[in-house]
Amino acid sequence: MIYITRRERFCAAHKLHREEWSAQKNEAVFGYCSNPNWHGHNYELYVTVKGEVNPETGFVIDLKIMKSIINTYVIDKLDHKNINLDVDFMQGKMASTEVIAIEIFHQLKPHFEQHNVLLHSVRLHETENNSVEYFGN
Repeated sequence: MIYITRRERFCAAHKLHREEWSAQKNEAVFGYCSNPNWHGHNYELYVTVKGEVNPETGFVIDLKIMKSIINTYVIDKLDHKNINLDVDFMQGKMASTEVIAIEIFHQLKPHFEQHNVLLHSVRLHETENNSVEYFGN
């Protein structure tokens, strides 16, 4: 078994808030991340797949296919968007980095399986100091 990781980048805005909470409670829990005017990040996404090397091609998956899957099902939907308002797979969900990573994993998993590779993990860097990694369930 071998693992391959591809990095992609996207810029997006979001805010952390709960509609049923007051502005004061949202600010107390989420701080400046609850800014009613949103805030943005330059995200870095690392997608790792695993599988066996095809003896004919020497690939686990053609990296052009991997790039296409990530861009079609994730980057094109997130880049320069408001995660809370514009992204179909985030509707009704908390736009925390943790939840975004989980939902990205769920978006990508079936498309890699169609190419006989397994999605191993999604690592999402929100800032240079903060990242999350999800391995599925």
